[in-house]
Amino acid sequence: MSSNPSPIHEDLAPGLDPAARAWLDAALAEAADAGSSGESDNVAAAPAAVASWELRFAAAGRHCGQEHADSVRVLLLEQARAGLATLTRLYHQGTAAERRAVLLALPHRVTGPGALPLIEDALRTNDTRLVAAAVGPYAAAHLDSHGWRHAILKCLFTGVPVAAVDDLERRAHGDAELARMLADFAAERTAAGRPVPADLHHVHHLTGEES
Repeated sequence: MSSNPSPIHEDLAPGLDPAARAWLDAALAEAADAGSSGESDNVAAAPAAVASWELRFAAAGRHCGQEHADSVRVLLLEQARAGLATLTRLYHQGTAAERRAVLLALPHRVTGPGALPLIEDALRTNDTRLVAAAVGPYAAAHLDSHGWRHAILKCLFTGVPVAAVDDLERRAHGDAELARMLADFAAERTAAGRPVPADLHHVHHLTGEES
């Protein structure tokens, strides 16, 4: 494992019991070994060389508790120096909880827009945990205006609080098309006899457009 523990690790470790801490230390060491050798993102690597830390990734909730699983998985991805190929594989073969961890790790692991297909896939689901993770810093930096507007509507449709949307105020400001889409969505809800989410009015206000 790295000789300079992540701040996440330092915050996480005191909340784990001794068995969970020992498991985490072993898991991070395995991930670091794969990362330092380049195996973690080498599609030609022998499956056994990669499988060890990836199995730990899948088992994080069982060994460290579901409340810590996101942080543990993000740490493993960091230590393994997981790149886009590994992140994409883990996302598509993983459970919803594992997919969420991959989404949370994207801002730290991928510098360009290459992981946008993962964001777009998450936004096509109605899983609120995935939607909330998908509208974080990576989406704020890389989603185009069309995709970002639809991400806002997805949050409103599924009940994900817009507080989860990174950089909301800056991106919403002056966006007349977003304001129009919000007004149409509100009109549809009203016509159907359904309540208009309070968050919709908040985002509309951020656009600076008149209601």
